[in-house]
Amino acid sequence: MPMGHTATAQAGSGGLTATEHRLANGLRVVLSEDHLTPVAAVCLWYDVGSRHEVKGRTGLAHLFEHLMFQGSAQVKGNGHFELVQGAGGSLNGTTSFERTNYFETMPAHQLELALWLEADRMGSLLAALDDESMENQRDVVKNERRQRYDNVPYGTAFEKLTALAYPEGHPYHHTPIGSMADLDAATLEDARAFFRTYYAPNNAVLSVVGDIDPEQTLAWIEKYFGSIPSHDGKQPPRDGSLPDVMGEQLREVVEEEVPARALMAAYRLPEDGTRACDAADLALTVLGGGESSRLYNRLVRRDRTAVAAGFGLLRLAGAPSLGWLDVKTSGDVEVPVIETAIDEELARFAEEGPTAEEMERAQAQLEREWLDRLGTVAGRADELCRYAVLFGDPQLALTAVQRVLEVTADEVQEVAKARLRPDNRAVLVYEPTAPADETDADQTDATDENDEEAAK
Repeated sequence: MPMGHTATAQAGSGGLTATEHRLANGLRVVLSEDHLTPVAAVCLWYDVGSRHEVKGRTGLAHLFEHLMFQGSAQVKGNGHFELVQGAGGSLNGTTSFERTNYFETMPAHQLELALWLEADRMGSLLAALDDESMENQRDVVKNERRQRYDNVPYGTAFEKLTALAYPEGHPYHHTPIGSMADLDAATLEDARAFFRTYYAPNNAVLSVVGDIDPEQTLAWIEKYFGSIPSHDGKQPPRDGSLPDVMGEQLREVVEEEVPARALMAAYRLPEDGTRACDAADLALTVLGGGESSRLYNRLVRRDRTAVAAGFGLLRLAGAPSLGWLDVKTSGDVEVPVIETAIDEELARFAEEGPTAEEMERAQAQLEREWLDRLGTVAGRADELCRYAVLFGDPQLALTAVQRVLEVTADEVQEVAKARLRPDNRAVLVYEPTAPADETDADQTDATDENDEEAAK
């Protein structure tokens, strides 16, 4: 039988509660009742992402996310989608550096169906995994790479910047999409070994949030997941720690057919789950979080040298987080003009820190974003899983807002002074090239059409 305890509402949790349980096979379960609407969210996080991949097999975690929708022992082909959507629910899955997740939002009376479906593929996917499904989804993922990365303006920026920000051999050096060569090289046995290693109950957290009966829900979870055996073959991810500061500015110029010049940069910032990371989030919100931010006011409104300017945080738990700067230039403005203005604003912010008004606005903005996530059953289920997988404690999700509000202006200034420096960033400069002639364009279109048809 499952073991567990009941949690009471913690200070700063807004009255939200969650109970934690663990099955005998190691599956962690988090339940949170919310009877406001007759819906229930199921979220399943597996502790595997691109940071667990080895050289020559990048993209395998993301490829497997797709394979999980290709059928299992009792659900053939596209049946998972058909059953959930036929019951009035929605579903999807995503892959990141640090995890792979799967989720359904269902009418409350259809909760058992979602739990059975997730358990069936966790316990029996290998029964349906064959060469045909492998080739089908390999082509789908390759086509996704073409459509979202290779064939769109600035599409490979994230891939290029992470490769600059994290050195060769670092577990975060490559992005989850993987390379075309590695996707081609992946074998059916690679996929089967990947599943056996990572898709085990003791490497997962299951959260259920919404209009639920906790006792009945736990009984269903025990019924469907309890007999799935655990697996102890997983190796921990490689160490992702790095010095606080890069020590130099890393730079790459990209000449591509893009609409405008662009300056993108990634700053090395504190790891997620720390107070310093929350301070960095507030600093980037003041500097580039929306049209009231300092960089937007300087570059877009005052100087009119840019048409867009944003600064956001990519939170990472197993490696330094990244402060992501993205500026698109206006007209014929040269990138050095933009870069000089940015450095002036960052230096002024490091010297003076945020004003009281800026702190209040930034904290209110992050508070609203957090409450938006926790206020929906799907968002709360995802955050409970995130804190359980990455930090070992799902209850931390319920007090995240309070921790952001406790950060001081001095802490925000301190992290800006220490980290938002020219010698702590990887820079990507986009310089537009002339469009290819019509003949080349026609040939490219024909090739893409053939590739799409092959993927289908």
